[in-house]
Amino acid sequence: MLADTIAAISTAPGEAAISVLRVSGPAAFEVAAKVTRTRAPLKPRRVGLGEVVDAEGHVIDHAMIILFRGPASYTGEDVVELHCHGGVLVTRRVLELLLAAGARAADPGEFTQRAFLNGKMDLTQAEAVMDLIHAQSTLAMRAANEQLDGSIGREANAMRGELIEVLAHIEAYIDFPEEDISPDVGSAMVARLDAIIQRARRVLATAEHGRILRQGARTVICGEPNVGKSSLLNVLLGFERAIVSSTAGTTRDTIEEMLQVHGLPLRLVDTAGLRDSSDEIERHGIARTGKEIERADLMIEVVDATRPAHEVQRVTSDLEDDRRLLVLNKADLGVHPSWHGGISVSCVTMDGLETLRATIRDIVLRHSGQTSSDHAIAINARHKVCFERCAASLQACREALLGNVAPELTAFEAREALQALGDVVGQVDIEEVLDVVFSSFCIGK
Repeated sequence: MLADTIAAISTAPGEAAISVLRVSGPAAFEVAAKVTRTRAPLKPRRVGLGEVVDAEGHVIDHAMIILFRGPASYTGEDVVELHCHGGVLVTRRVLELLLAAGARAADPGEFTQRAFLNGKMDLTQAEAVMDLIHAQSTLAMRAANEQLDGSIGREANAMRGELIEVLAHIEAYIDFPEEDISPDVGSAMVARLDAIIQRARRVLATAEHGRILRQGARTVICGEPNVGKSSLLNVLLGFERAIVSSTAGTTRDTIEEMLQVHGLPLRLVDTAGLRDSSDEIERHGIARTGKEIERADLMIEVVDATRPAHEVQRVTSDLEDDRRLLVLNKADLGVHPSWHGGISVSCVTMDGLETLRATIRDIVLRHSGQTSSDHAIAINARHKVCFERCAASLQACREALLGNVAPELTAFEAREALQALGDVVGQVDIEEVLDVVFSSFCIGK
């Protein structure tokens, strides 16, 4: 695969001021030379002005051309970037010329995959590239940048370094069985394993925070009809997303939108009002409300604060109490004295909304295992599986040491833990794993 020269459009589809096309591989400079014409020779890492021409010499576009000689490039190979005018037709035509000149159309994520294969980044950093592109909140963006800087990879490699020293002692005993492991050495190895296990557990504790940063905390707004659920959705979003009407049953299906609250991404879901209804469509919407509540990370129950508490039909749910947030809406009209607890808000005057946002932030952070916005490490689902395998193998290795099990079995568990840590950063020979990771990338990255 690395013997091929690849090309792709690296900017988003559609019209723009400029579009960027990227070429990478051993023949990148030759391919670019076939389709461009410049007045002066181009120098690596210097911007040059030229023309993109077809086989007959007709000018297709004027472009800025930048050469990057490997290994000092994004992919570690020779790379050429063409900065053209951002029309759809002209961009597509330039790509066609590059492919006709000998390049192959790049697969999704192939540029970053080549950077990984050429040692420019580890697998966690490659994944962080896509996390950064998909980030929908400030904290998600910062977490992706931390990972791109190598925070997860450094942690995994530090654990590997400590574990290799333990494995070296075990392997030495296997090679030289006449040299018994003294009790002091055995205790020291167990203590080292305990320290590595604790590090693995600390990393695993960030998995939920990582999920929320990447996917958003699923936050369901529910309650009776006409209590202001859609109004609350609209004011939190800052625009009119849901239809607001005094007619009960206006919202008949779930409405889902992403927003960020104090830098945290929320997947906000407005639901149909809970009541007994003879309307079949509304009944389906109410049934869907129950399913959304079951999937929720946080449930915001909205009630009409002007009504007595005993007259309100409360939402029943198996969610823990500290994942349920009571919002007393229409507080500008007065809160009935029978209500205790909850957050008083008004979607008309906007009173109480900042308190609501702060409370949402605190609940989400608490349940994601964070007490603040500290997120130097926030692992994804793949990392979680690897660290879980590592922790399980380390625990088995520890028990084998304490139980005087055959050293070969003890060493086997230590090697399994090492393999799991190697999988985190991509020190693997399994092509299927890499294909899964990079298949989610966009073309040109």
